[in-house]
This record gives sequence, C-alpha cells and structure tokens, in this order.
Amino acid sequence: MSERPTMPRGRLVLVTLGALVLAVLIVLGAILPAEFNRDPLGVGRLSGLARLWAPDEKVIDGKAARVAPAREYDIPYRTDVIEIPLGDFMAGADRSELEYKVRMRKDTTLTYAWEVIGASDPRDFHFDQHGHTTPRPGEAMTVATYRQGFGLKQQGALTAPFDGIQGWQFSNSGERPVVVRLRLSGFYALIPSGQPGNEAGIVANVPAAQARPGAGS
Repeated sequence: MSERPTMPRGRLVLVTLGALVLAVLIVLGAILPAEFNRDPLGVGRLSGLARLWAPDEKVIDGKAARVAPAREYDIPYRTDVIEIPLGDFMAGADRSELEYKVRMRKDTTLTYAWEVIGASDPRDFHFDQHGHTTPRPGEAMTVATYRQGFGLKQQGALTAPFDGIQGWQFSNSGERPVVVRLRLSGFYALIPSGQPGNEAGIVANVPAAQARPGAGS
C-alpha cells in the first residue's frame, strides 16, 4: 500500500499564511462594514456592504406635518440684546414691572434667553410668557399663555401660533433694583416705543441705563 504524498513544509506554510490573509480580508472587507459600520479598507463603501448595518428607515412626510419642520421666511433674520431695568418693589408697579414683547407672524420662530442681574432669590422675580393678537376695535383678542413662574433665567424657542405680539411680563418684588438681560434671535420685529407690547418704551441694543428713557422722571 503506497503512502500518500506529503505537502512540502514550505508550501504548507504558504498555504496557511494565505488562508490567514484571506480570513483577515474577509473580516476587514465584509464583516466589519456590514455588521459594525467599520470600513478600514474602503471595500464596504464600494461594494455597498456598508449599508447593510444600518437600521430600517422610517420616512416622515414633512408636508403632512401641522407645521413644516423646514421653513423659509420673507422677513430678515435678526438678533438683539435688550436690557430692561426694573426698580425694587418699593418703587411701585410702574417701575418694578413691565411688559416687553416683539411682533411675530404666524409660524415664525425665535430663540430666547434671559437672565436677571442683581437678584439672588428666584422667589423675588416673576415672569409670565404669553402672546396675543392686536385686534381692531370691536374684534375679539386671541391670547396664548406659554409659561408662568418664578425664576432668574429662562431659555428656549417659540413658534408663533398666530399673527400678533409675543413676549413677557416681568415683575421684581425684591428689595433691590435689577436688570433683565434678554437675548433674542430669529424672525420677528421690534415694537416701537409706546405701542402695545412696548408701552414702557424700552430701547433695544443699548446699556440698561439708556434703555428706559424717562423712567427716572
């Protein structure tokens, strides 16, 4: 009975190394891209295997949403800083509280952040974030309240539910005067002095000492 021929040792080493190299290429070029979103050789991207790891997609129809996730406006983007000085509670309601709003069209958006400078106790400062329409005489007013409470700061975003004015009523019941520093960015218009929403005549983008002309008279 004849013996089976044996593979030379050198060839056996080469075959073994070749098998190892092939296994490494399969891992790097197929398994990692398909299963773990890792593509060190770039083969997964070229072959399409890199897409196999991704979860199932659920497509949302933006046109079917109540408010479109992406919108464009025909009014300019702007940003403003408004410093609102308020007296202490002994100064009287006309000095220690006021309403400040901006004009917004329906579905336009602004981002905001305000903080109270000069106060340390959140219980001394009250805010009422709300908005309303500015109807003609004899027409009903639409009002929306967003948030009320005590605190020394607030930040977020607002999308107007109707054409009108949106903003805050600020009230200081502390023993010291304070300044509310309000930062706004988005699609809105400032309200001129004396008009609804800015009856106190606050001037934007100036230091607090200049922001309320006539407040000391």
